[in-house]
Amino acid sequence: MAWLLVFLICYFAGSIPFGLILCWWVRGIDIRQHGSKNIGATNVGRVIGHKWFWVVFAFDALKGALPTLLVPMLFRDWFAPEQMNHVAVFAGLATILGHMFPCWLKFAGGKGVATGLGATLVFAPYAGLVALVAFLVTYGIWRVVSLGSLVASAAFMIAEIIILLPNPFTAENWSVATISIVVPTLIIIRHKSNIVRLLNSRELSTKSGEKPAEKTKTP
Repeated sequence: MAWLLVFLICYFAGSIPFGLILCWWVRGIDIRQHGSKNIGATNVGRVIGHKWFWVVFAFDALKGALPTLLVPMLFRDWFAPEQMNHVAVFAGLATILGHMFPCWLKFAGGKGVATGLGATLVFAPYAGLVALVAFLVTYGIWRVVSLGSLVASAAFMIAEIIILLPNPFTAENWSVATISIVVPTLIIIRHKSNIVRLLNSRELSTKSGEKPAEKTKTP
């Protein structure tokens, strides 16, 4: 029951569609009807303005970090001390899945980068920092979020496995090792259309694309 409660709380926290909410609040539009129709920070930035990319990115990262940090603490009396690391990993995975597959939006959510970053900074902070630096450097050079996300995902996977060597799949570390492979793989798969555009030199930067949408007039 404790594992189920941790999953449900973190899943529903991760499923809060901040991109959708913010676009409705700022411009009165449904972001799912604009640009790539994705609710994530990249599409929000292209559709309503670059500064809003960072706002949504921050909120999505926080919704990954806070439940991963706080929910296991709330249920710590229900688990053995040696299980707590696995509980945090499980909570982080639930928030990421909630963001990617929110039940409120017919399981069509974001690509998991910001939420994944927030969660991993809690249960795998060193590899999470490596991923963050990789993203910022890549994005700073090319201004292409998808490229930064792919590089960051690969960097996290490699960094965490190296940190856990020589035995990443011990009883203590198997959950972290597993998620360090599973989550980056999920993120990369969800970027498959971006990968095609990158290979064809057709991927847009955050400073290109649609003209920022005007606020919808209300009667």
